[in-house]
Amino acid sequence: MLDKLRQIEEKYSSIEFELSNNNSLIMDAKLYAKTIKEYNSLTPIVEKYREYISCEKNLEDAQLIISESDDADMRELAAEEIKDAKQRLDTLRQELTVLLIPRDPNDDKNIMVEIRAGAGGEEAALFAAVLYRMYTMYAASVGFKTSVMSANMTELGGYKEIVFGVEGDGAYSRFKFESGVHRVQRVPETESQGRIQTSTATVAVLPEVEDVEIEIKESDLIYESCKSSGAGGQHINKTESAVRLTHKPTGIVIECQEERSQFKNKDKALKMLKAKLYDIKQREQSDQIASDRKNQVGTGDRSEKIRTYNYPQSRVTDHRIGVTLYSLDSFVNGNIGGMIDALISADTAAKINSNE
Repeated sequence: MLDKLRQIEEKYSSIEFELSNNNSLIMDAKLYAKTIKEYNSLTPIVEKYREYISCEKNLEDAQLIISESDDADMRELAAEEIKDAKQRLDTLRQELTVLLIPRDPNDDKNIMVEIRAGAGGEEAALFAAVLYRMYTMYAASVGFKTSVMSANMTELGGYKEIVFGVEGDGAYSRFKFESGVHRVQRVPETESQGRIQTSTATVAVLPEVEDVEIEIKESDLIYESCKSSGAGGQHINKTESAVRLTHKPTGIVIECQEERSQFKNKDKALKMLKAKLYDIKQREQSDQIASDRKNQVGTGDRSEKIRTYNYPQSRVTDHRIGVTLYSLDSFVNGNIGGMIDALISADTAAKINSNE
């Protein structure tokens, strides 16, 4: 590990020199931004490594005092320094181990979130609306920006399907473990007998895709304009601003009607298609390395039941990590950060164990 850290420090110093002395690098905005991003990603590792080296030096100095000094007070202070330094070195080793885990290349990306009503009819659609509200409230609390890309609303205010974007540094890293089947147990508003019903909604979190990652041929696309549908204002059903995009090789159909401009809807539809194709590509790769997926916090498969929201008991349980919270009202109002932190910690621990 120390050899790897030394190499990282050398690379960090080299990048630091280039940023300070290479004028051509500074003039190239794209390359400069890429270099700065790499520099910033290495900074916490290098800072922690340098702290480790400093702590090792303090330990060696204290050990030297113990072996050479005749002063009892100095030896006592040195012994205390040795104890503290050893404890700190153990902590630093653990922290460096975590920092050296390869980051998910998608972690910093903006995302597209798809929520679909599953089993349960209208109650499932209402639950999809609860999840959408929960995610947007959480996103707002951490400074992320959200925007609806496509929505199919029911008469009671639920969603058969809603797709929205989340923009912000690290959006994917915070949302990626939300993919899967979410189950709700509660008495539906439409239930007169007071019986508890179990319904589901599926969530898919897709990272925003750059043009270089997914190549789409224009000849493979069919664009159709149509009138917007559903509840809305004066522009609904009056202008053909909505767009239906069909990808011929896969049969994927995207509909987007949230913008008044057909051009903007077309742009959003293409972004959604790229994200879906990238998701398919990732899943194909994941199937090839299925053994590695056992070390993750669940597979992220949309057929996997990941969480239960039990209203009578005010309980939310994440089945992947066995965490149960009895604060459902707060949770569905966007206070999901603690659960997300627990999922990230569990995933990190699994990756550390897999590397040992």
